[in-house]
Amino acid sequence: MATTLERGHEKTTRLPPTAVSRRNRILAIAAILSLIVGLGSVAGGVFGVVYTWNQAVAENIVTPPDAPIPETPVRGPLTMKAQADIIVEHTLENTDGLRYAEMPRFVPQVDDAGNPVLDENGEPVMVPNQARNIWITATTLTTALHLGIMAYALSALALFSGLVMIMIGLALWTLRSPQDRVSIA
Repeated sequence: MATTLERGHEKTTRLPPTAVSRRNRILAIAAILSLIVGLGSVAGGVFGVVYTWNQAVAENIVTPPDAPIPETPVRGPLTMKAQADIIVEHTLENTDGLRYAEMPRFVPQVDDAGNPVLDENGEPVMVPNQARNIWITATTLTTALHLGIMAYALSALALFSGLVMIMIGLALWTLRSPQDRVSIA
């Protein structure tokens, strides 16, 4: 049961020692768990940045001269985005501005003079559209680059969340009552 002390015009309510002890124990446990989760999240975020950086370095990609960030090693999210954008731009140039789904699957085969090759019935011989296949490679490359960008973004989120959890843990630790400090043992 709480006791109320009156000092002049102020009233102070003091919890019984068992309630203070229980509250301090809960705050201490919450603080420690928050600190552990925060430190783990920060460590995971740092690992994600380092791992993504090392994977980008291993690929040894340099942006071409006409990229938004020209002739720069692809390492971080900005150079990854610049490389992905220029891949799409080059692919559109090679496919007359058409994307994968906008192109026919088969096209007439042409001879060296550029004339369609006809079968015995006088119909054009249809062959797979090689220009369409360029998009398979371009999509694979841009997807890998975009995943690198996402890895950096998720690592940043983990770092930020971890720092917030550490701050919450420290705040909870300081909220414990000085009258009955709990040692978790």
